[in-house]
Amino acid sequence: MKSNESNKGIGSRLGTLCLTSCQKLVAQIRNAKEAILAESRELLDAPDRMLRLALNEAEAMAWQTGYPHLLFPALATEKVRGVADWMQRQMSLQRNHSISAPA
Repeated sequence: MKSNESNKGIGSRLGTLCLTSCQKLVAQIRNAKEAILAESRELLDAPDRMLRLALNEAEAMAWQTGYPHLLFPALATEKVRGVADWMQRQMSLQRNHSISAPA
């Protein structure tokens, strides 16, 4: 009976350790996400919603891997770069449209 009680204690401690570890992982990703969002806001003239959607997509992709905390920053950077490229194409199209529009 005593070993059964000690197994419950070990299981409880293991559960607490897993929960704590998971909470730290979530906090790391959240902090990285906020830092990347803040930096992106400074560098890009992109809608906040677009940046948040890009970062949410990067986070979802990262969680599908075995190492989300390691892959999220690279995925987020790639997604933000995609937003920057899209914004640049839009500006180029607007410039070309205004140049070719009749006066």
